[in-house]
Amino acid sequence: MPAARDRITHTATTRLAVDGVSVNYPALTALADVSFTVAPGEVVCLLGPSGSGKSTLLRLIAGVERPTHGRIVIDGIEVAGPRDFVAPERRAVGMVFQDFALFPHLTVTENVAFGLKGLPKSESAVKVGGMLARVGLTRYAHSYPHMLSGGERQRVALARALAPSPRILLMDEPFSSLDGRLRDHVRQETMDILRETRTTTIVVTHEPDEALRIADRIALLREGTLEQVGTPLELYTRPATMFAARFFSDVNELPGTYRDGRIETALGTFNAPGPPSSVGGRVCIRPEHLRIASGPTSVPARVVRSEFRGEIDHLVLTVEGVTAPVTLRAFGRTSLAPGDAIRLEVPEENVLVVPYEH
Repeated sequence: MPAARDRITHTATTRLAVDGVSVNYPALTALADVSFTVAPGEVVCLLGPSGSGKSTLLRLIAGVERPTHGRIVIDGIEVAGPRDFVAPERRAVGMVFQDFALFPHLTVTENVAFGLKGLPKSESAVKVGGMLARVGLTRYAHSYPHMLSGGERQRVALARALAPSPRILLMDEPFSSLDGRLRDHVRQETMDILRETRTTTIVVTHEPDEALRIADRIALLREGTLEQVGTPLELYTRPATMFAARFFSDVNELPGTYRDGRIETALGTFNAPGPPSSVGGRVCIRPEHLRIASGPTSVPARVVRSEFRGEIDHLVLTVEGVTAPVTLRAFGRTSLAPGDAIRLEVPEENVLVVPYEH
C-alpha cells in the first residue's frame, strides 16, 4: 500500500440517472426504455451477452452517441435528452478502454498528464506524480507503453483516467485482455483505488463472475432491455427471470405445480407464495445447493458420471421424474462412481422459483 501522503484525497459526489433511454437504428433497436440510477461512489456493472446493449449505453453516458428517446442526467443536469445535449469534453467523464488506448509515442508521465493540459505545469506535475505513486508506477515515469506489461499498461490507463478527477469513470471490459491470476490481481488493485477515491464508476463486462466480485449493483441487460437491477447477492439468490437465473451459473431446472402456496417437484415441495393453485411453474436449483443426504425426506438418485475438479467433485445424476440430467457440486472427494445410488436434498432457502419462460 502507498504511504498516506501519496493517497488521492478526491471524493466523488456524482449521481447518474438513466431515464427511459432508447436507441433506435433503421433495422435495430439497440436499447429499449432503459432506466437505472448510480449513487455517488457506487460501482455498477453493466452485464450481459454480446449485443445486449452494454457498450451502446456506455457511449451514451460518455456523450459519443445520442439517445433516440429518454434522458441522461448527471448531478441533476440533463446531459442528453430532448432539450439538451452536453458535449463529451464538458461532462467530466473519464474512460478506460479495453485496449487501454495509450499513446505509444508518449512516456507514462506524458500519458497521465494528457488530460491535465489546462493546469499549470507545476500543478500538473504534482498531480501526475501522486497518481503514479498511487498505482505503483513511479519508477516507470519515463518509460514508454511498449516497455510495460499488460497489467502495468492497465494501471497507466487508470491513472490517466483518474488524474483529471472525473465525475464518473466508465470502464469498457477493462480486464479482458489480461490473463488468469494477473487479471485477478490487477482487478483487485483497480477496485481498491476506486473504493478509496469513492469514484462513481460504471464497468462493462460480459463475465458474471467478474460482476459478482466487483459490483455494488449489477444491471443485467438482454437484447437491449434491462432484465434486472440489484446487488450481486440479489441477482444470484433472487433472479427475476429464467434468463437471470441461467446467466450466473448452471441451474437444474425442474417443472412443478403450484398448490396452496407451495410448488411440487420431483426433488421436493417448496414454498412458492404468489401464483394461483394448480398452475405449472419452474424451480431452479444451482448444483452447489444440492446435498447428498440420507434423511427421510431425501430423494433417490443414481450417479451417471463423476468428475474430479480439484476442490469439488462434479456429479451428473439421474432422478426419477426429471428428464434432464441433474448436476451436483460437492466440496471434497465423494468417492462415488457411475452406477452408485445416493439420496439428495436441497435446503428450501436455496430453491429459486422463477416465472416460466423458454
